[in-house]
Amino acid sequence: MGEFDLITRYFKRPATRSPLGVGDDCALLAPAAGMQLAVSSDMLVEGRHFLSTVEPARLGHKALAVNLSDLAACGAKPLAFTLALALPGVDEPWLEGFSRGLFALADAHGCELVGGDTTRGPLNICITVFGEVPAGAALLRSGARAGDDLWVSGSLGDARLTLEVFRGTLSLPAEAFAQARTRMEQPTPRVALGQALRGIATSAVDVSDGLIGDLGHILAASGVGATLDADATTALIAVDTAGLPTEALRTCALSGGDDYELVFTAPASARAAVEQAGQASATRVTRIGRIEADAGLRIVDASGAPVSQRFGSFDHFV
Repeated sequence: MGEFDLITRYFKRPATRSPLGVGDDCALLAPAAGMQLAVSSDMLVEGRHFLSTVEPARLGHKALAVNLSDLAACGAKPLAFTLALALPGVDEPWLEGFSRGLFALADAHGCELVGGDTTRGPLNICITVFGEVPAGAALLRSGARAGDDLWVSGSLGDARLTLEVFRGTLSLPAEAFAQARTRMEQPTPRVALGQALRGIATSAVDVSDGLIGDLGHILAASGVGATLDADATTALIAVDTAGLPTEALRTCALSGGDDYELVFTAPASARAAVEQAGQASATRVTRIGRIEADAGLRIVDASGAPVSQRFGSFDHFV
């Protein structure tokens, strides 16, 4: 099977929202009047971002989910995406599963594939996603202010737990491991929550490289500091972690990465509005700290005592 046969069989679909679908040198997008385009690219490399044992349908889901998560952090509505795919060879069962998982998530968010590229090479998936957001309404990293609450959506740490089980450093019961593995391989992009937070949240970022590292982007861009409750954050791990050491759980929740939740800030006066946004988007939201004028991040336990454990975040070149 040649390159263009591969595209036609597995990735070419009629465009319903975009003016032009797959097949021309460029895609054409037409955002609605008064809207701005939100654009993000993410690359997934085998062995660096995913294991070779992942099911193709789950990988197709995740490849798009990590991009939709960036739109969610901006408060944008998905429109379309492009796919650049390097493959070691033409594996038709793999392509069927991958495209099925990819399009299932794309259809759930009304996001169309409008172009891309394919080539032979080590397995590498690069997606660029396009969304729209009302002019001036995008959620940014730079709006946090002293006195704001610090919030996070959903659960944290499950993906890192899965990785540690694969590494052999931690052990989970079979049911808990299956649940955690699903969180790692099929994350839920919080698109509806991001849109519901427009006009409420003062800043936002998605948690891809770990809560500590990604929160650091907000603090740096906004010129503020924060105090973070480590115990409240660790409690957000969704799976049964009975018997696991506190230090390991804190590492998973605070430094783990691959969660694709939203960490965001909002004025204390907006607590009811944040809760309503969570309910409207069927997403749990939890307060885990506060923004402060003094620079730096202070991590404390439930009693307010400083936590001495050191935390990091994922770095693609380390």
